[in-house]
Amino acid sequence: MAPNPSIMQAVEQLGYRVTVGDVATQAGLNIAEAGQGLLALASDAGGHMQVAGSGDIVYLFPRNFRNILRNKYLQLRLQEWWQKIWGILFYLIRISFGIFLIASIALITVTIIIIITAINSDRDSDNRSSNSGGGGFFFFPDLFWYFSPNYQTEYQQRRRTRNQTSNLNFFEAVFSFLFGDGNPNAKLEERRWQEIAAVIRNHRGAVVAEQIVPYLDDIGEKYQQEYEDYMLPVLLRFNGQPEVSPEGQIVYYFPELQVQASKQQRQSIPVYLEESLWRFSAASSGQNMLSAGLGALNFVGALVLGSLLRDGTVAAQLGGLVAFVQGIYWLLLAYGIGFLGVPLLRYFWIQWRNKKIVARNRDRLSRARLLTDADASLQHKIDYARQFASENVIGKEDIVYSSDTDLLEQEFERSAQIDAEWQKRLDQS
Repeated sequence: MAPNPSIMQAVEQLGYRVTVGDVATQAGLNIAEAGQGLLALASDAGGHMQVAGSGDIVYLFPRNFRNILRNKYLQLRLQEWWQKIWGILFYLIRISFGIFLIASIALITVTIIIIITAINSDRDSDNRSSNSGGGGFFFFPDLFWYFSPNYQTEYQQRRRTRNQTSNLNFFEAVFSFLFGDGNPNAKLEERRWQEIAAVIRNHRGAVVAEQIVPYLDDIGEKYQQEYEDYMLPVLLRFNGQPEVSPEGQIVYYFPELQVQASKQQRQSIPVYLEESLWRFSAASSGQNMLSAGLGALNFVGALVLGSLLRDGTVAAQLGGLVAFVQGIYWLLLAYGIGFLGVPLLRYFWIQWRNKKIVARNRDRLSRARLLTDADASLQHKIDYARQFASENVIGKEDIVYSSDTDLLEQEFERSAQIDAEWQKRLDQS
């Protein structure tokens, strides 16, 4: 079974020398999952274990461990290959909607011109001359203003005026207008546990519930309860242990998160877990207006074409392209309806979703504010938690055994080091 990608990434970010607590904090993983994953990765990638005198274990990995795994696991090679292929395929899917929109407009327009030209050719010359400046094409100048020579200049002026920029090209902007740009909170749970672990690490492995609840959800009335049941998932995930003060207040400490392979700076994290609001589109306002305008043009054109093809006689008489369009007309109409309907429905769905996100952010922020205005009872509780705070950095001098060196050789080196220390003490005395 291929190693966990989150653990592999955490090892690289932490400098290839890690403890279980380091990886659990960096990736937001369960302590047990991080421990098992590190063992599996060390076994597969040629990693080594270093054991400190305290019994804590540090894992040391070669910097080319991904190449080792890639040569060993066909699954990893296939995953990397598929990621490259899927990136190309998904890009083609994204631009296909814009391409189909332009093709639909062009096909509808050409078909309408052919039909109207054929109808006009059956009339007498007086009628043709009288109709040449009027009714038939009155709507085209209005609907095709997007293709006017001055449109690009006007569009750029509007963009500068609104001070909005977009890195999307036209075809990508069409897809963004239709379907948006993905869930901005897709990795919310991963971020939640990373931030909770970072809070624990920043407080040297000992915290109170009030320091954790700004990152939790769905605790409701439990927040007012005496027994703090909402902390159970945190304790289970990071092997935490509760302690009760003489006053009956509960604090929590996490021994595995107190052990580090190297000295790390205090992480900067937000005071509460903030969800991002959904955006309608990453495209600029001008690009969205262009997409909506072309969608409206496509829909109106489909309705006009439908009125011309209504009885089917025109398609039968003209054949060719007109007959082909008659056969796929309902597909063109459905695409025109969907092109305008999907963004409209998505807009209202985003408004509903964002209201809930705002409410959750507000609840978490209100809990975070309790820490800034801590009363005497809460401050006493925090002070009690500091008694269990600890930070154990395992340096090379703390290592008593390493799996990359012969055991007898390590025992000899260890004995020599002890003798040298005793000799130094004797000399000093």
